Amino acid sequence: MHRERVLSGMQATGKLHLGNLVGALKNWVDLQNNRQNKYDCFYFVADWHALTTGYSNPIGIKESTQDLLINFIAAGLDPDKSTIFIQSQVPQHAELHLLLSMITPLGWLERVPTYKEKQEQLKDRDLSTYGFLGYPVLQTADIIIYRAKHVPVGIDQFPHLEISREITRRFNYLYKEVFPEPEGLLTEFPKVPGLDGRKMSKSYDNAIYLSDSPETVEQKIRTMMTDPARKRRTDTGDSELSPVYHLHKIFSSKEELDEIAHGCKTAGIGCIDCKKILIKNVFNYMEPIWEKRKELVNNPELLFEIACKGSEKAQIVAEETMKLVREAMGLG
Repeated sequence: MHRERVLSGMQATGKLHLGNLVGALKNWVDLQNNRQNKYDCFYFVADWHALTTGYSNPIGIKESTQDLLINFIAAGLDPDKSTIFIQSQVPQHAELHLLLSMITPLGWLERVPTYKEKQEQLKDRDLSTYGFLGYPVLQTADIIIYRAKHVPVGIDQFPHLEISREITRRFNYLYKEVFPEPEGLLTEFPKVPGLDGRKMSKSYDNAIYLSDSPETVEQKIRTMMTDPARKRRTDTGDSELSPVYHLHKIFSSKEELDEIAHGCKTAGIGCIDCKKILIKNVFNYMEPIWEKRKELVNNPELLFEIACKGSEKAQIVAEETMKLVREAMGLG
C-alpha cells in the first residue's frame, strides 16, 4: 500500500516544554499511529537550523540535539514506525540547499514574515547573514528531499510553507518535475499558556519543561498567576481569566472543568485547590514520559543507535532524490 509521506522537524535551540509536547509532538505521534497506516513519517532534529540564529555560540546545540531525541522517544515516537534522524547526519540536505539557493530570488526571501520579525526580536544578535536570510531555502530542502506530501502545521504557519511551495514549483518549471508540492497538514495546535499567562515559550522564561523534575513542575504550577480579581479565598472570579484554567482545558476532564468554572464563579473553590487538581492531572500525563526520559538518559547507547539507524535510512531516501535532481539539472 502506498503511504503518504509526512515530514516535520524541531530546531535544536533549547529544552522542550509542555507547549511543544501538546502542540506538536502529540500530533506527530498520532500521525505515526494512524490506524489506517496511512502515513510514512519522517521526524528530525534540525541542528543546522539552530545555527541560523545561534552560529556565534553553537556549544549548546549538541546538548539540545540529545535532549530533543530523548523527548521524541519519551513522547511516543517509535523508531520502528517513524524515521527519526538528525539533519546534519544527512549531507544531502546541504547539497539540495545549495542547488535551490541558485534559483531562489532574493525578493522571495526578504518578504518572509519572520525575516524582519526575528531581526526585531533578537536585537542582541547579528542576523545580517545569508544563513538567516536563506533559512526558508534550507527548510524547503529538508521537506522536498523526502518528496514529502504533508507538513503538519498550524494555520498561522501556512505562509511559511508557501515559499517552499514556490521554490518547488520554480525547480519543477526550470528543470523537470521531480518534486511534489508539499501541502500543509492542518492540525490543531492548542495555545498553551505559560506561568505568566502569555504563550508558553523559552523566550519568556515562563515554561514548564519536559526535563523538569516533578518537584519543579509542582512548584511552578503552585506559583502560577490566576484571576487577579481573586485576592482572597472568598472573592468570586472568572475562570477564563486564569491561565491555570486554560491549562485545565488541556489536562483535565470536562467534569473537572465544569466544577472549577462553577467554583471560581461562586468562590466555592480556592485557587490552591484548583492548582492541586491541575498538578494531579499534569503528573498523570507526564509520569510515563518522565519514566521513559529517565531510561533514555541512563542509556545513551540506545539513543545513539536510534539516531544512527534513522539517519542512515533518511540518507538512502535523500540520495534517491538527489540522483533525480542531478539528472534533471544535468549534473550527474
